[in-house]
Amino acid sequence: MDSATLSMNIPLFEAAPARVAELDSDTALVRRAVAGEMRAFEQLYRKHVGRVHGAILRIVGMDRARAEELTQEAFVRAWQKLGTFRGDSAFSTWLHRLGVNIALMDLRVRREEDAVDGETLEHAAGGEVPFCAAERGDLQRAVAELPPRARAVLVLHDVEGWKHEEIANELGMAVGSSKAQLHRARGLLRRALGEVAA
Repeated sequence: MDSATLSMNIPLFEAAPARVAELDSDTALVRRAVAGEMRAFEQLYRKHVGRVHGAILRIVGMDRARAEELTQEAFVRAWQKLGTFRGDSAFSTWLHRLGVNIALMDLRVRREEDAVDGETLEHAAGGEVPFCAAERGDLQRAVAELPPRARAVLVLHDVEGWKHEEIANELGMAVGSSKAQLHRARGLLRRALGEVAA
């Protein structure tokens, strides 16, 4: 399967709750796809593309074109690695993690790390502005403008629910650095949202 065979019709924040029936149907679809049934993989794609795309989109700073490319790459890799899925976790968890890892690798490769020093970031983190004061679009823009590593930590921790140990391991940083990046990201968001509200 190549990326050209996958079509994209993706809502921005589509939730995919895990239910027993869905897990069972995923298991059956995975078995059929591993056996070479393309239609089964297409069903898995349609079922999970929204959640995978949403996570990648937030990690890459709302760059829609880049998120679509990386989502395509995630599903191509999923197709290639489908035979290695052992079922230790839900397929949706395995696939979501694969997509997030692809987005994180993209961040590492691009090395577009912010040039702002720690003191400037700490200064920018001042101020208390409640998140509810901002509209959803303002929040998305503010998250997109965060430095890449701070954005990745914020998305993984606050949106995806990862623990700092998982984030630190995935991003190759100390647990304390993950916590510091999260603190900075939240502070920068408060400041950005405060400027929007003013």
